Amino acid sequence: MSNKQIITTERAPAAIGTYSQAVKVGTTVYLSGQIPLIPETMELVDGDFEANVERVFENLKAVAEAAGGGLQDLVKLNIFLTDLGNFARLNEVMARYFEEPYPARAAIGVAELPKGVPVEMDGVLELG
Repeated sequence: MSNKQIITTERAPAAIGTYSQAVKVGTTVYLSGQIPLIPETMELVDGDFEANVERVFENLKAVAEAAGGGLQDLVKLNIFLTDLGNFARLNEVMARYFEEPYPARAAIGVAELPKGVPVEMDGVLELG
């Protein structure tokens, strides 16, 4: 079995609980879910849905960079929304963070997310 490397950065919210910000195995990096927490304060971002999505992408970006990559290395992105009515707004923000070729993606409607946030995302990077 490949060795697991734990990825951590102070530029993203600290892991609270029994998980790591990311785990690298070989050239693949598995990113834990990120919610719109500000890393420096561990408080939720103050703002509308768009501000929440931006904060989540910034948190994912920080962990991806700590792993030696970036958002363009994402091959799979999972998005969890408490209101699928925000899907178009999500796409607008995502277009500012990604260019083609886009990662594979799932957008899943859920009843509730940690701390009552409207969005959470996780993903998989390939650095090979």
